[in-house]
Amino acid sequence: MNNTVTAEPFKFMGIGVQTTNENNQAAKDLEELWKRFYQEGIMIRIPDATGSDIYTIYTDYEKDYTDKYTAMIGLKVKSLTDIPTGFIGRELGGGNFAKYTAKGKMPDAIIHTWMQIWSDDTQLNRSYDYDFEVYGSKSDNGENSEVDIYVSVK
Repeated sequence: MNNTVTAEPFKFMGIGVQTTNENNQAAKDLEELWKRFYQEGIMIRIPDATGSDIYTIYTDYEKDYTDKYTAMIGLKVKSLTDIPTGFIGRELGGGNFAKYTAKGKMPDAIIHTWMQIWSDDTQLNRSYDYDFEVYGSKSDNGENSEVDIYVSVK
């Protein structure tokens, strides 16, 4: 179940990849992006971070979740004036979002929740501006993990 919330605009910095959900490509690309995020110490290389919650942003939708889009992993930041080479900086507007909470072992709980979101797609009235996941203090608790997912709606 979800409820609609309003998110404030924020600045984001991290790494990203263009992907698609066709042929399970996004699962492969996101697994590689997460590996890179940890192996290259991206989190500690992001200047002006405002906290330690990790954000995954989905944006630049060509049409909807069935077409190409950009996936990014990183942190909220205070400023986008010093973006390291190879990193992406974005200013994301606020707006209305349907909030879901993925509960259980990750990444299985995330995948299950996104499948629910896609099945709810027509009722959600999605705007496809950007969607995001927040990996906070409860995101790494094994079977008891929780990650909030925010889906942009009109």
